Amino acid sequence: MSLTFHWFLPTNGDSRHVVGGGHGTPATAFGRNRPPTVAYLSQIARAAEDLGFVGALTPTGAWCEDAWLTTAMVSQHTERLKFLVAFRPGFVSPTLAAQMASTFQRQTGGRLLLNVVTGGESHEQRAYGDFLDKDARYRRTGEFLQIVRDLWEGKTVDLAGEHLQVEDARLARVPDPVPEVYFGGSSPIAGEIAARHVDVYLTWGEPPAQVAEKIAWVRGLAAKEGRTVRFGIRLHVITRDTAEQAWVEAHNLLDGFDPDTVKSVQAGLARSESEGQRRMLALHGGSREDLEIHPNLWAGIGLVRGGAGTALVGSHDEVAERIKEYHALGIDEFVLSGYPHLEEAYWFGEGVLPRLAAQGLWQHPFAPTSAPAAQVPFTS
Repeated sequence: MSLTFHWFLPTNGDSRHVVGGGHGTPATAFGRNRPPTVAYLSQIARAAEDLGFVGALTPTGAWCEDAWLTTAMVSQHTERLKFLVAFRPGFVSPTLAAQMASTFQRQTGGRLLLNVVTGGESHEQRAYGDFLDKDARYRRTGEFLQIVRDLWEGKTVDLAGEHLQVEDARLARVPDPVPEVYFGGSSPIAGEIAARHVDVYLTWGEPPAQVAEKIAWVRGLAAKEGRTVRFGIRLHVITRDTAEQAWVEAHNLLDGFDPDTVKSVQAGLARSESEGQRRMLALHGGSREDLEIHPNLWAGIGLVRGGAGTALVGSHDEVAERIKEYHALGIDEFVLSGYPHLEEAYWFGEGVLPRLAAQGLWQHPFAPTSAPAAQVPFTS
């Protein structure tokens, strides 16, 4: 089976520096270098599409543009790229969300994937009128997904749950195909929700040993539910012709981290109730020292950015080897990004993907016999 690669739409802005923010912290000033206009995001999306990325993750939160509206507009400037739309179940009714997804599928030719984000920051949730605690939010997510999936199957739904209630809910038109549901979370209740409802469990880029533990955990929970779940990982990438060139880029990014900004972002992220965010913070401890926490796995991004905080750094061959290492654990989908997102998509797409293709691990999903990215490795 060919590995699946997704890229990222920086709806918080883009730059040659790391654009911080997320998980309750605002986007940093670098996000104004390349504003997230539809024109620029469409340029990234078209590049990702041509290079062979299947989809593009679009984030959610107060720090970025709305994912539903943005991807609906960008979809009109692309032909095949899917959009992994992140959304929070507590902010929209399940019936409306099911209808929105169904409409998106019809209007884009089936190019929607859904990334369900329960939300790990109560202070940000309250800004949107959501006052449930973290565990209650996860229980609501379970009810939400139960309703949405039943509606997508064409059922009429009546449910009086702990947090959600619908009567005589149904869709006039069901989505075809039904969107796949992606989901992440490291707390015990997150694992339970993943096992019962999701298609792909996503983890942030922890060292392989920790990722292996997560896979075994979720796989075991899903087996108890009589289900199987696929696995994906969220990482940044800095890949160049040589390892030396890649690490120069990483150190250049690190040099751009203002100490006051690091201190402020770390203080904001420390408020997060997300177990996944806590695990990300533990990888670097707020220090600039010893940031290579596994060969070619660099924790520097997490000093100024919430959420995914690690990057694969190295030559194209080294990055390809790390991808193979994660794949051997059970990871089949890779959700990647890099600064700036337009240029870094080409570095990865023209540098790493051909090497994986040559080893029979990847083929271009849209033009498997003729795509340049599957034939000639990129050199500078």
